Amino acid sequence: MRNHIRTTALAATALLAALSLTACGGNDSADNGKAGAAAPAANSTTTPDSGKDAKDAKDAQDTKGSSSGTDNAPVENASATSKGSTGGSQGGKTSAGATGSGSTSKSPVTCTGSNTKVTVSKVSRPINHLLLTATNTGSVPCYAYHAPALRFDDAQAAFPVLRDSIPQAVVTLAPGQSAYASIGLSGEPDGQELHKSKHLGVYFTGKSNQGSTGPSAELTLPAGTTWGDNGFVTYWQSEMADALTY
Repeated sequence: MRNHIRTTALAATALLAALSLTACGGNDSADNGKAGAAAPAANSTTTPDSGKDAKDAKDAQDTKGSSSGTDNAPVENASATSKGSTGGSQGGKTSAGATGSGSTSKSPVTCTGSNTKVTVSKVSRPINHLLLTATNTGSVPCYAYHAPALRFDDAQAAFPVLRDSIPQAVVTLAPGQSAYASIGLSGEPDGQELHKSKHLGVYFTGKSNQGSTGPSAELTLPAGTTWGDNGFVTYWQSEMADALTY
């Protein structure tokens, strides 16, 4: 009987222990359920915040992109315009250097009857002399090479040239400037035959001094002009006085 009571008491104790364990398990489950319910609540709280943050970030990105695009376009256009302006400026400068500065020095040409005005006049000293004057009427300088070749009327030969009158340098005439040559009509009298003429052909020579070049000048001689075979013409001179020393 005592054993039976003891057994019963032990069984009751075991039952109480089992119930106690069951109650603890139920509390744990309730706590676990409560914790599990809290996770979705935390997630639902996070989701709106994340969405707001994402929206704010997107808006910020859109704003930045829009601002960046607005800033970049004018910068690119300004750069292109600046480059074009620089190119235009350089082009203008090249053009001004070629034409606008006036530094385009024109090379001299040969003096001929087309770019000079030639006159002939009688002088009192020295006697029996005429003076030729060739003035540059062109827009560029010209070279008066060597001596003029002269022909009185229909003479068969050119008039003799006085070699002793060669200048130190070729006479260069700027526009408006003149060169001079004197004509000794008779030279030494020595019984030479004199010829009377009314017209004189003046021919220009080139650098090579081989024949004439360009148009000639046809002049009317002073009245009563006579010349002899011993006459001469000087080389072109830059000064009238130099021409009349021969």
